[in-house]
Amino acid sequence: MFYLASPDGLKVFVRLSPKAKREGIEGVHTDPDGTQRLKIAVQAPPVDGKANDALIKWLSKHLHIAKSAITLVSGTTDRNKTLTIAGDCAELIKKLEIPE
Repeated sequence: MFYLASPDGLKVFVRLSPKAKREGIEGVHTDPDGTQRLKIAVQAPPVDGKANDALIKWLSKHLHIAKSAITLVSGTTDRNKTLTIAGDCAELIKKLEIPE
């Protein structure tokens, strides 16, 4: 899975695609080591943290939560990122589900 539930929220593993034509969830990416990541595209370039800011902004709109509820834990300069999202785990997971 691309997430881990915790008592105070959700830890989400993301593969970010900057400079995309459209923003949104593109599916699930599997790393060579088997780790799954939610693939999200943003239009912002990977310069001066703009893509990270765009990712947090897009997720906050998609999940209908405040930007302050989302924290970038690791991957500041990498495509692979780990985010923590404060809130109800079941509700957040339902909003992040990938239609099959």
